[in-house]
Amino acid sequence: MEIRFSSSERASLGVEWELQLVDRETRQLTSGANEILAELTPEGLDEHPKAKHELLQSTVEIITGICGTVAEAKADLAGTLAEVVEAADRRGLGVLCAGTHPMTDWQTQDISPKERYAQLVEKMQWLARRLQIFGVHVHVGVRSPDKIIPIVNALTQYVPHFLALSASSPYWVGADTGLASARSKVFEGMPTAGLPYQLSGWDGFEEYMETLISTHAIESVREVWWDIRPHPDFGTVELRICDGLPTLDEIGAVAALSQCLVEQFDREIDRGYTLPVPASWVLRENKWRAARYGLDAEIIVDERGTVRPVREALADLVEELMPTARRLQCATELGDVLRILEVGGSYQRQRAVAAAHDGRLEPVVDSLLAEMRDGLPA
Repeated sequence: MEIRFSSSERASLGVEWELQLVDRETRQLTSGANEILAELTPEGLDEHPKAKHELLQSTVEIITGICGTVAEAKADLAGTLAEVVEAADRRGLGVLCAGTHPMTDWQTQDISPKERYAQLVEKMQWLARRLQIFGVHVHVGVRSPDKIIPIVNALTQYVPHFLALSASSPYWVGADTGLASARSKVFEGMPTAGLPYQLSGWDGFEEYMETLISTHAIESVREVWWDIRPHPDFGTVELRICDGLPTLDEIGAVAALSQCLVEQFDREIDRGYTLPVPASWVLRENKWRAARYGLDAEIIVDERGTVRPVREALADLVEELMPTARRLQCATELGDVLRILEVGGSYQRQRAVAAAHDGRLEPVVDSLLAEMRDGLPA
């Protein structure tokens, strides 16, 4: 099975941001995407070019065009976000983002009226119906199919960095799960989600996809929901590991981290280096540690079992990548990684709000609405 990889301009960038719609009175997730998207779609088009349906009618996904810099991607998202917020406000709805909603029961939610979502629910049943989760996906352009699999393999060692930095889902249906990222564990229930398989090259990816499609496990590449995956149509590596992020500042931080890492690996391949392929047992353990402990995780950094705090690893990574960030004009956004370390991850901020309000979660929703409006707290 031949899968064509549509090579992209090096280090080009795209971001997808899944937004929650909540009733401002009850603070519960509330359907509204159908009406909002119908209102915003320009005349003559079937759908808005940058605002889309997702599985649940209480979700609107906004996407960028192809961007050259992180600042351009943030500005692109901000423009579409303003449209969605205005249309939602007219319906008494607020817009926020986190990996999960703190309170809403997934069994109350309406599925979007699209055939592919109906097929997904029919096939996956409970696994799909409970996907009341929200993420941020970052695409970075890669020029050649010969580079994409080595880059995917090398990026997997940074799964705990991205997950710890973005963790924003401590609550599930009104209960504190004890995790920093419950979303990552919910999503792993899907048969083709989770850590990517470490393949030898593009031919290995084609063989894997042929097996899945020929055995009717999936119908297209789009149904392989790895944490990091090749996107043949876009010509990108897509990082899907991040929880939903409440602020554009945090979006910029993970986008800069993504763009810089891919660019660094691309340059190393050009210089003749062989990129690392981390041991699978280390990857699984590190992802669990990040999901459980977030920024307090101690991650394994080599196959001998050496551990170090993920906070230190992130700070060192920012320093290492800063020359690349300056070339890519995203040094400010990469520096925002350090701001997040200072003010705390979203899961920490949410728990602090709940603790200050006797464990009530309505104020947590209010704080997420405020962060969407005002940005990362000082």
